[in-house]
Amino acid sequence: MAEARYTIELAGICHAYDGRPVLKNLSLALPRGSFCALLGANGVGKSTLLKIIARTLQPDSGRIQHGGRLGFVPQEVHPSLPLTAMEMVLLGRASAIGLLQAPDKNDYRRARIALQRVEAGGLATRAFSSLSGGERQLVLMARALASDADVLLLDEPSAAMDWHNQALILRLLRELADNGMTIIMTTHSPQHALEFASHALLLFGAGQHLSGTPDKVMSEEALSQLYRVPVRRIQLDELPAAGTAVPVFSATPND
Repeated sequence: MAEARYTIELAGICHAYDGRPVLKNLSLALPRGSFCALLGANGVGKSTLLKIIARTLQPDSGRIQHGGRLGFVPQEVHPSLPLTAMEMVLLGRASAIGLLQAPDKNDYRRARIALQRVEAGGLATRAFSSLSGGERQLVLMARALASDADVLLLDEPSAAMDWHNQALILRLLRELADNGMTIIMTTHSPQHALEFASHALLLFGAGQHLSGTPDKVMSEEALSQLYRVPVRRIQLDELPAAGTAVPVFSATPND
C-alpha cells in the first residue's frame, strides 16, 4: 500500500467577527513535510485560522481538508485538575489509551522520551501549575510529541521561551518536518520563518494575505507593512541564504 500523503488544504476560507472580515478567500495547500510559519500583527486572525484548521471553529465559508492525526499546542492551558508535567504529557497519549484504561509502561516511556526531547525531563514530577510560562510551553510541546501527530498546529509555541529554548524547539520542529510531519506555527518573529520554515503565510488584516516561500514573500516592504515598523532583511555568514529580519523599533512612523 502506498504511503499516505498527509496534507493541509484550505480553499476559499472566509471568516468575520461582528461583520469585520478577518479571513477572506484564503487558500493554502501544504504538502506532507511542510513547515509553514503564520505571521501577522495581533488580532489579524492567526489563532482563528488555527482553530478553523483544527475544526474547533467553523468558518463562514470555505473548505478544509487534512489527513492524519492532528496535534495542537495552544498558547496556554489551564487544567481544571492538579496535574504533574508527566500527567499533562500523558494526555497526549489519550487517543492510544482505551476509554476505561490507564496509561501503561509504553505510554509512560513515550511521555518520558517526549519530555527529554524538549530538555524538560527534570520537570516530570513538578506540578504543571507551578511551572513558568516557558516551562509550560515545553511540556505542551512534549504532549504534542507524545501524541504521534501527523499534522501539528502550534500557536506561538516559543512566545515565553528564552533564546536557548526557542532554538531547541525550532530545530526540533524542522527535524519533525524533515521526517514527514506537516507543521503550521504562528509566530511574531520573522527570523523563525526565514531560518526554519519552508512556507510562510502573512496576514495583513481585513482579509488581506500573502503566501509563498519565506525568502520570496517576506520582503522588507511586506514585513514593514505587516508590523507597521521598518523591518530590514540582513545577511550573515551563519544564517541560511534567506538571512533574517530585524525590526527598527527606534524609528518613528514617518522614517
